[in-house]
Amino acid sequence: MDLLTLSTAKIANGAIVCCECDLQGDITIGSRTVIHPRAKIIALSGPIIIGENNIIEEQVQIINRCETPMIIGNNNVFEVDCHVESKFIGDNNIVESKAFVGRQTSLSNGCVIGAKCEVLVAETLQEGSLFYGAGSDVKRRVQSDKPSAQGAQIEFLSKVLPNYHRIRKPLA
Repeated sequence: MDLLTLSTAKIANGAIVCCECDLQGDITIGSRTVIHPRAKIIALSGPIIIGENNIIEEQVQIINRCETPMIIGNNNVFEVDCHVESKFIGDNNIVESKAFVGRQTSLSNGCVIGAKCEVLVAETLQEGSLFYGAGSDVKRRVQSDKPSAQGAQIEFLSKVLPNYHRIRKPLA
């Protein structure tokens, strides 16, 4: 089955969305967002709205199982093989490799979910929250520094990915 027929994705001009990613359901992708091959964005019940300047790497799974829209802000990074079901993600957040964010958890701005962390708390995380550790040893603190902007990485990926992968056309 052709993956292009499974989605009603609206892709803004300037977004780089590889054809080899799996988009299902009602999805809106903002300008300058980069979606790598083999990423899965699945809107099962409600829509997913992705802002601008986000990076969604290989094997990332972003799934909305709720009827309310899942909103992802701007300048977020979802690293390889992370799994996100959060209903709301603000701006400038990083979800590191193999991390899991449950649907009861909302990220405000500037949060970092460390590699292999499972965050299942039923709350909106304080701005600048940092989770680290794995398994039952997950710790949390608030960081004073904000995560760095990913502008240079987005620029690089926007030039390199089209050389090696087919890119979906914008359908704003």
